Amino acid sequence: MKKKILKDVQNSPDDRGIPLTKVGVKGLEYPIRVLDKVHKIQYTTGRADLFADLPRHFRGTHMSRFVEIFHRHRDDLSMPRFLNMMEEIAEGLEAESAWGTVEFPYFLERKAPVSRIPGMMSYRCRYQGRVSRLTTSGQSEGSKSLAARNWSGTRHFVVSVSVPVATVCPCSKAISDRGAHNQRGVVTVELELGPFFWIEDIIDLVEKAASSPVYSILKREDEKAITEAAYDNPKFVEDLVRDIYNELKALGSFPRFSVEAENFESIHNHSAFARADYDKNLNLQH
Repeated sequence: MKKKILKDVQNSPDDRGIPLTKVGVKGLEYPIRVLDKVHKIQYTTGRADLFADLPRHFRGTHMSRFVEIFHRHRDDLSMPRFLNMMEEIAEGLEAESAWGTVEFPYFLERKAPVSRIPGMMSYRCRYQGRVSRLTTSGQSEGSKSLAARNWSGTRHFVVSVSVPVATVCPCSKAISDRGAHNQRGVVTVELELGPFFWIEDIIDLVEKAASSPVYSILKREDEKAITEAAYDNPKFVEDLVRDIYNELKALGSFPRFSVEAENFESIHNHSAFARADYDKNLNLQH
């Protein structure tokens, strides 16, 4: 029996003359595999948003291709490979640009400071990438073809890592006769990829800058140790951001980065917040 050819409506021409900046899929949940410094690889679950531009002469994009390409790359979503996936999306959809983000929990085993009992900590991570293709000059958008494209376009990749921390208020400690208020907070670091780096190293850097790290399991002797250590190392959110900023800048590895901290205040009905941005080309804070 002759196979019936199905009509491809989304690939039909469109005469409204409106190019779309982004089309694609959002909230794609998928099992993925990422690099792990200790165990080589780590299995986790990602939530992906994948987009490409759509020229004005196409009515629709091929949504299934986003998922097909992501499926092929799910077992190796390392930092360098992520942009390769973006390039494959742009090529497969005949687009000039492609964007993508994938968020996932990253797990590390942390031992309590005194009892040394191990527990797993979860850190929220995000990869965000974009590729843009160069095209032969003098061609209209509607006449661009794969053969006419110069595929040596721009690549941009940012890694975001959110780390829970604990801080003790320096002001509260200075003015109180007994104790000082403390709180849990989250530090989020965004790094533009230069040389390769390990997520674990960034997490370690952030935790060391806080009054204390946060743990999943603590015994009484551990609580005593971290409470006293944090009391001896009070930090405002401003201190936290500036200390991490200096540590990242000293590495000299990142063209651009940002550091922000949010403390979920224990004695206020609001959070305390601070942020700093660095651009190696400008060498200034915004």
